[in-house]
Amino acid sequence: MSVEIKPPEFKLSYLGPKYWGVWLGVAVLYLLLWLPFPIIRLLGAGAGKLIALLVPKRIKVARTNFALMYPNMDEAQREALLKANIRCAGMALFETGMGWWWPAWRVKKHVVIEGYEHVEAALSQGRGVFGMALHNMNLEIACRGLGYTHPSIAFYRKHDNPLMDYLQYHGRARSNKYMIHKRNARALLAALDNKELCLYLPDQDYGRGQSIFVPFGGVKDTATTTATLMFVRRTKAVPIMITSQFTASGYKVKFYPPLEALGTLDDIPALTLLNQKIEAAVNEQPESYLWMHKRFKTRPDKSAPSLYQ
Repeated sequence: MSVEIKPPEFKLSYLGPKYWGVWLGVAVLYLLLWLPFPIIRLLGAGAGKLIALLVPKRIKVARTNFALMYPNMDEAQREALLKANIRCAGMALFETGMGWWWPAWRVKKHVVIEGYEHVEAALSQGRGVFGMALHNMNLEIACRGLGYTHPSIAFYRKHDNPLMDYLQYHGRARSNKYMIHKRNARALLAALDNKELCLYLPDQDYGRGQSIFVPFGGVKDTATTTATLMFVRRTKAVPIMITSQFTASGYKVKFYPPLEALGTLDDIPALTLLNQKIEAAVNEQPESYLWMHKRFKTRPDKSAPSLYQ
């Protein structure tokens, strides 16, 4: 398997009737992205209301996640947080388009980088950076903005729709280096050894086979991938957490102090520490996080009932 994914090429078949619906949606979104940023945010809030109507099952998942994650928070607070999360989900549609199609000057105007000195310190030591990013819903625009400070390398999952895959790949590659197939761990290890800034998302449920169950929020046994530790231990790269957050004027990409302990602790204390850091980062702006995903789907006991029933 090659180091990077071969960029998808445009095909004349993408102009056929099969893809007219995609082109219509893309055209409407592209035109809306030229509106002033405050108006785009108002449209995002409206899109969130539409999401709540169209995918009530995802809203139910988010509500359950808030109850599991924050058992000591009263119901009124959780419902207010859910409403804010729905608004962020609506805005994520526009943030994806902004990340793919906004001109460079506009991205630079609305995205700031905080804590980049941690990356500079790692590079000055002749080491790569293992960037552990979180599934915040504004990640597309944040990654585009980060690329203008330091082009990065990341795992990539192909879109099921070929035209959307073409648009997605080339949109994400506008300010960054290249992307690696999500199953090509060797390529990511090689990039880290080459002192690159690589992005990896360690905060989702990847199933029982490659996970250890440690606490996350109010859930004592949360499936947490061990692959994170493999990347840390097999390279000299510096493990650094990254979040993307919205601000009054745009977005902030935040680098946290290095988590060198991940390379020295045993699995359970290392992943427990990682989840504690992830929780603290999520709690800085919980409405931005992807709560509509079944984070607590996998249980230690296969026969145990789902937490989402």
